[in-house]
Amino acid sequence: MAGSTFASRSYRDIGVVLRTQKLGEADRIITVLTAFHGLVRGVAKGVRRTSSKFGATLEPFMVADLQLVHGRSLDIITQAQGRSAYGTMIASDYEKYTVASAMAEAAERLTDAADTADRSQFDLLHGAYSALARGVHAPDLVLGSYLLRALSSAGWAVTWSACVSCGEPGPHPGFHTAAGGPVCAACRPPGSRSLPAGTPEFLHALQHGNWEATDGAAADIRHEAVAVITDYAQHHLERRLTSLRAYAHHEDDQRKGQQHRAADGHSTTTRAVTGTMSR
Repeated sequence: MAGSTFASRSYRDIGVVLRTQKLGEADRIITVLTAFHGLVRGVAKGVRRTSSKFGATLEPFMVADLQLVHGRSLDIITQAQGRSAYGTMIASDYEKYTVASAMAEAAERLTDAADTADRSQFDLLHGAYSALARGVHAPDLVLGSYLLRALSSAGWAVTWSACVSCGEPGPHPGFHTAAGGPVCAACRPPGSRSLPAGTPEFLHALQHGNWEATDGAAADIRHEAVAVITDYAQHHLERRLTSLRAYAHHEDDQRKGQQHRAADGHSTTTRAVTGTMSR
């Protein structure tokens, strides 16, 4: 960039912080999804010092107004002013944190190789973090809706109302990840997943943000839907989302806890009834 000036290399944008990496003794590399420049990796100098001017503005899941300078391999973040402090609200809840981390991984993968910025990807992630932080919807619903809509924006939209192979109107209870969507009985290839009744309609509602049709869904439908979505997302992203492992373990622990509590409640009721009858 010989001959270029600081002013000519400087630019402003709004960004969502996806992740951070330590650099040297006091700096960090900040990976940010911006509204107008796509995925940006920039160095925040001195951010790890207690006296840093950045404070917590450049922590994961925060939204900030940024001023950056184009560099040779990495840009330099010179100013950052917080706009939406989602990070604090998300990090205080383990389930929200794992969901937000999975969405950050997906967003980085979807935008890493893009030649031009896709504002819709920024808007989807910003909206998902807002809903997640404020508890507008359950974390699993936010995750599922975000992944489906982000994949749709990238060109991998699923048509839930027809067979992906022959177009036979549905809904169909079969789903094949590699085929790209629901499959009818005649087209169903080996390895297809069987969906509980009502799951295709639920997935359609998630993909289109029809929250009224999703908030009251049964637990088995929600669990199966998230499994379908995450398998589909990882297939097209060609990468396992490591944060989903922590989320899956957390979900398993919660289900086991609910089953134990239900079993304990049934046992207590049985003992009470038996005791009453014996008197």
